[in-house]
Amino acid sequence: MKKIAIVAGGPKEFVPNLSEYDEEVMLWMGADLGAEMILEQGVRLDIAVGDFDSVSSESLIWIKKSAGRTDTYPNEKNETDLEIAILEALKYQPEHILLFGVTGGRLDHTMVNTQILYPLLTKGIRGTIIDQQNQVELVKEGMHTLKKISQYPYVSFLPVTLAIKGLSLEGFYYPLQEAQLSYGSTRCISNQLIEDRGTFSFTEGILLVIRSHDVI
Repeated sequence: MKKIAIVAGGPKEFVPNLSEYDEEVMLWMGADLGAEMILEQGVRLDIAVGDFDSVSSESLIWIKKSAGRTDTYPNEKNETDLEIAILEALKYQPEHILLFGVTGGRLDHTMVNTQILYPLLTKGIRGTIIDQQNQVELVKEGMHTLKKISQYPYVSFLPVTLAIKGLSLEGFYYPLQEAQLSYGSTRCISNQLIEDRGTFSFTEGILLVIRSHDVI
C-alpha cells in the first residue's frame, strides 16, 4: 500500500515513535513544527511545508538544510499547515495517509483535524490518525476487517452521521447483529476483539473507529 506520513505541530508528548512506521512509509512530510519533530526523532524529512511560526529561527535553518524540499507559506492564509500538507500529499496519489501530531492541545485543532479524514474518505484514500494512545479512522458503509493489535485492545465505534443502520460485529466481546445507532450513542464504546480478526459491517452512515489503550 502506498503510504505517506504527515506530522503536524501538535504537542510533542502525543506523538509516538515515528521510526516504528518508517519502513512502510514512502514519503515523510512535516507541517510547521511537525518538521522539527521528524528531525528530532531521526526520521528522514522529505518535504516540509507551512508558515513555520511555531519553530525558532535556528530550527527553521535546520529544517531547510535537512528537508528534501521546504515550501514556506505566509502566516495569513485560508488553509491550515496540515491541510496544505495533505493537499501536497494528494499529488503523489497515496492509498493511505498516516497523520501524526494532530491530537492533543487545543480542542478546535483536534476536532477539525479529525474532520479532515472525511475529504480523504470521499476520495477513496484511507486516513489514520495515530498518537501515543489512539488510532482513529473514518469508514463508510460496507464490510470491514480488524486485526487484533495488543497495543490497542479497545475498539469503539462512534456515529458521525445522524444514524448508523445494520451494524453487525463479529469476533468481538460484545457482538451485534444489524443494530441501529443514533448520533451520540455510547452503545459501542470500549469493545474488544476476542479473535485474531474481527469484522464489522453496516449498511448506511459513517463511523469513526477508535482503537485505544489506557494510560498506565
